[in-house]
Amino acid sequence: MNIQERKLNDITVLDLDGTFALGGHAKFKHQVETSITGGSRKLLINLAKVSYMDSSGLGELISGYTQMQRVSGKMKLLNLNKRLNQLLVITKLISVFEIFDSESAAVSSFTAEAKL
Repeated sequence: MNIQERKLNDITVLDLDGTFALGGHAKFKHQVETSITGGSRKLLINLAKVSYMDSSGLGELISGYTQMQRVSGKMKLLNLNKRLNQLLVITKLISVFEIFDSESAAVSSFTAEAKL
């Protein structure tokens, strides 16, 4: 799996590309830790190019979410394909993650929270 990091103001976007499965998830974990250490408290995970995710990949999403919660941060998901969306529904994690189909809507949601 490849991960590209980019910044949109104070939001860190991680663009994932490839298979998010056993063996490839350590890269994701490291990237989340690096983002937190760098001061990021708003993390957007773009899954548009993730072709497959297994239970270990799902576990790493949960771990990343938990890490962000510990530092009073937020992690949101973007561009899930039909299979990934179904995976979150089956595991009931759909109620845990905020999921967006549009990057602009996801970015706006971080801004709206800051105003509350």
